[in-house]
Amino acid sequence: MIRTPYLLFLGDAHDNLAAKVAQGIKDWNPDSVVGQFRMEGCNADVGAPDMSLQEAYDKGARTLVVGVANRGGVISDAWLRVLAEAMEIGFDLASGLHNLLRDEKLLKATSARTGATLHDVRIPTVAYPIANGVKRTGKRCLAIGTDCSVGKMYTGLAMDAEMQKRGMKSTFRPTGQTGILITGKGVPLDAVVADFMAGAVEWLTPDAEADHWDHIEGQGSLWHVSYSGVTMALIHGGQPDALILAHEPTRTHMRGLPGFGLPKLEELRDMALPLARIANPACVVAGVSVNTKALGDDEALALCAEIEDRMGLPTVDPYRHGAARLVDALSVI
Repeated sequence: MIRTPYLLFLGDAHDNLAAKVAQGIKDWNPDSVVGQFRMEGCNADVGAPDMSLQEAYDKGARTLVVGVANRGGVISDAWLRVLAEAMEIGFDLASGLHNLLRDEKLLKATSARTGATLHDVRIPTVAYPIANGVKRTGKRCLAIGTDCSVGKMYTGLAMDAEMQKRGMKSTFRPTGQTGILITGKGVPLDAVVADFMAGAVEWLTPDAEADHWDHIEGQGSLWHVSYSGVTMALIHGGQPDALILAHEPTRTHMRGLPGFGLPKLEELRDMALPLARIANPACVVAGVSVNTKALGDDEALALCAEIEDRMGLPTVDPYRHGAARLVDALSVI
């Protein structure tokens, strides 16, 4: 078990999107957060109190969570010094980076000497099966994006929260580091061997009651040449009954790929739906989730209205406006 509460480590993140792990924990499990620790040059701020390591420990924080998801998941030398110092004070460490804490000699040695625990949440702990495509009972919803980091996890969490509020049967199924750190369980899908990814999603979303909805955390994008494989595994392993299209409207190019533009929502719909119907011929596109964080209130509402009129689908920012209309759309499936 990862000890709570947390101090969120933002390191030297160059923007808030790079600190999406910390932001997700702060937004969806705020009671677990004591504060944030930012290094010199950090341009991210998730809205938690800034604290030194010692201040946070004195206020009860017991695990320093690496809240940054940088390209390649690399732990820099500057980070190592801070992480080692945290263990000397008494913190455990938790990280979802591909660069594992336990592979760093300094951290491993400090852990052995201090008794601090290293939690690498991006390590599969189950021998996942190869997907068999057998239809499972229950219902499943998957958010798919025009790009990475556009709000797919927030969409699933918001829809699950709305269903829970209504007394409906619903479970959020995490497939990435942030979701696992928020809920304490899930599958670190992009760390699963490729042949077993779809099977891992089948394992994560087993047979359920006919009126139970699994909200599967989306990953990557079919249009992102770096991360499309994990999206395909979710589509075929998840066998979704419903797809929610997720979009961030201010992007000028794919995250980390300046030479690649974003698809239109219509293009995403027309590519994703036939792929989903390979595994579940009854799959439908149920709605659109728009991440309007960078827009003003009036601009956000106007954009959602324009997309809804154009696409003929309920369109909301589920974190800003609530997920009720997206949940309503699932009620007829």
